[in-house]
Amino acid sequence: MKKAIIVAVFIALAVLHQDFWNWDNDNFVFGWLPVGLAYHAGFSIVAAIFWALVVKFAWPTKLEKWANEEEGKITTP
Repeated sequence: MKKAIIVAVFIALAVLHQDFWNWDNDNFVFGWLPVGLAYHAGFSIVAAIFWALVVKFAWPTKLEKWANEEEGKITTP
């Protein structure tokens, strides 16, 4: 279930990255920032938060622990 949600959000972000609806928009945010640039600034923040959550909640810790045991390393949680 977790994997399906991550893949769905990833695909949604990939589609939203192609902001074709802003290509001809000449408006400004705060009077000086073009809408397309403001959109991508917000998009970058959302994407960074998404990937941070993926790393926190979906990181394969069992696989990492197995790999470290194979090398004889001691890991601490």
